[in-house]
Amino acid sequence: MIVTARMRLVPATVALARAELTDRAEFARLLSATVPDEWPPEILADALPVFLEWIEAAPDRVGWYVWYAMMRAPREARDMLADDVGDILIASGGFKGPPQDGTVEIGYSVLPRFQRQGYATEMVRALIGWAFARSDVTRIVAETTEDNTPSVRLLHRLGFVRTEPSVEPGHIRFSLNGHTEKDFD
Repeated sequence: MIVTARMRLVPATVALARAELTDRAEFARLLSATVPDEWPPEILADALPVFLEWIEAAPDRVGWYVWYAMMRAPREARDMLADDVGDILIASGGFKGPPQDGTVEIGYSVLPRFQRQGYATEMVRALIGWAFARSDVTRIVAETTEDNTPSVRLLHRLGFVRTEPSVEPGHIRFSLNGHTEKDFD
């Protein structure tokens, strides 16, 4: 688990990924969070079975695939309302597998009502720090569509630079090289 100023990130396990696809109540229980009705983000819906296959094929590689990001309930709300207020699942991010020649590819998505509030930046920064804390990661790449201005800004803000062309039409590729986890604390 990774804890940031406003979020709690939990890596997907086989049990979490299965529950996400088949049992919403169990998924929420395992995450210790409320799962909004609009979960998953549209961009992820079709990919969920693929993520489950990856995780089932390599259950020992927890952290190299999907991470669930929960907005943490403010301490005041927890103290005042106890059981009525808890963490809320708002985003997911992660990698397309363990490093290949020192490189991992990162992706991320935030539910629309939580966008443009800094959550994506906070989540991606934490995931970058986690990846660079591993000695076998020297480069992180990311792709986004050319017209996704918020995503392009996020990548630039975190130090990514536009690199080689994407193989996917309409997409652009970015790279972040040679940092350490301390750069992303």
